Amino acid sequence: MKTISRLKRSVAAVLLASTILSGGGGYLAARAFAADTAPLAMPAEQSVAPAVRPSFADLVEKVKPAVVNISTTEKAEARQRGPQQMQPGSLEDFLRQFMEQGQRRRGPQHALGSGFIIDPSGYIVTNNHVVEDATKIVVTLDDGSEHTAVVKGRDPKTDVALLKIESKTPLPYVAFGDSDKARIGDWVVAVGNPFGLGGSVSAGIVSARGRDLNNGPYDNFLQIDAPINPGNSGGPIFDATGRVIGISTAIYSPSGGSVGIGFGVPSNLANTIVAQLQKGGKVERGWLGVSMQPITESLAKAVGRKSADGVLVAEVVPDAPAAKAGLQQGDVVTTVNGQTIRDPRDLATQIAMLKAGDSAKLGVWRDGKEKTLNVTIGTQPTDQTAALNDAASEEGKVGLSLASLTPELRNRLGLETGARGVVVAEVAADSKAEDSGVRPGDVIVGVAGKAITSPTQAVDAIKTAQREKKEAVTLLVMRNGTTYYLALQLA
Repeated sequence: MKTISRLKRSVAAVLLASTILSGGGGYLAARAFAADTAPLAMPAEQSVAPAVRPSFADLVEKVKPAVVNISTTEKAEARQRGPQQMQPGSLEDFLRQFMEQGQRRRGPQHALGSGFIIDPSGYIVTNNHVVEDATKIVVTLDDGSEHTAVVKGRDPKTDVALLKIESKTPLPYVAFGDSDKARIGDWVVAVGNPFGLGGSVSAGIVSARGRDLNNGPYDNFLQIDAPINPGNSGGPIFDATGRVIGISTAIYSPSGGSVGIGFGVPSNLANTIVAQLQKGGKVERGWLGVSMQPITESLAKAVGRKSADGVLVAEVVPDAPAAKAGLQQGDVVTTVNGQTIRDPRDLATQIAMLKAGDSAKLGVWRDGKEKTLNVTIGTQPTDQTAALNDAASEEGKVGLSLASLTPELRNRLGLETGARGVVVAEVAADSKAEDSGVRPGDVIVGVAGKAITSPTQAVDAIKTAQREKKEAVTLLVMRNGTTYYLALQLA
């Protein structure tokens, strides 16, 4: 079963793609749990007639043809992503989006997920984690026909991906609804491929809104109690009108199966992401260039505010849009274009939805006074990760994946505010990097005697050494507070 455990209050949040190892003896059996319940006793004069439960048969008949099953083949070296048990707050937990190194399996792996058609020409929405390691993707339609799909774009930060299949005839499709109008208690229907059981339908209600699973900067999940399980990943969550208001993404579960706490990417977020992926194959987000932290009641009093709304600016990236607009360390950002900012997630989301070049007005609390700053939004750097895994042979690969040293990572690693470099996110087994002593969590501050500030800069420097036929290149590495040199073997 292909899952990722996310521990929180001793309960795992599990991504819902289901893995079947090649040569296995079939699907994992699902266990059903039931609890005896009885209505609360009440006097006869207070009893009420039971509500008539709706039938979803008409709705399902209308939308089910647009829901698809997704089967992927992953390369033999693809990371086995679940389940894992990691302690919150550890370096491994924080870097798991880059590392997630489980047991290596021989032979290809196969994963199952779900998706839904949003355009009659064959565009399909699913989760990023369903297809991110795929070398082959097969989509099975409701009529049983199979089609090879290609990835048109992925967005790991919201776990949304867009696929495309070819069809000689127009395909049935569904439309996004307005997730902002979904109320707690509204009926929802989830359709998908749990445990490989294609075309499964479950119903429930919206249990909560705006859930933050600490999975990314834009977490804003719908919580539902309609049963969803591994294999439901990427499947649609419909409202009572048959519109998609969410994409099944994760569950909280101590066992890996449904206990009635599921989460979906809200449609209003997914719709904007899908539109960008369909247009250009990538997502561009607005960027401010600050490190921020929430305002506690104590901090609010310390800076002279009556309310704990807003976010405290912990660091301003040099030459970033925030710095150019005059934002300073210690400022409290209270509004963006008049919209109240309650916490760091609010600010991250508001800025990300803006386009590069847009002007925005920031409400700022500084020295006991409110002021307004005009900022020109920048483009969020795409130089977040880079890899050196594309050697011609397995034996000769460098096997190194790098991540940008963000302010958040500096805090996690206990580095000074001005620390520069790139973080080693993953070291492939049996690679040159592993043989050279490089470890996940190392911070590379120099390559071949030159300072490094971005992953692509490090990759370019190493590839230059390869082109020059050098046997090794020096890496200046910080590890556990100590800086020293390593020789990265290249030949």
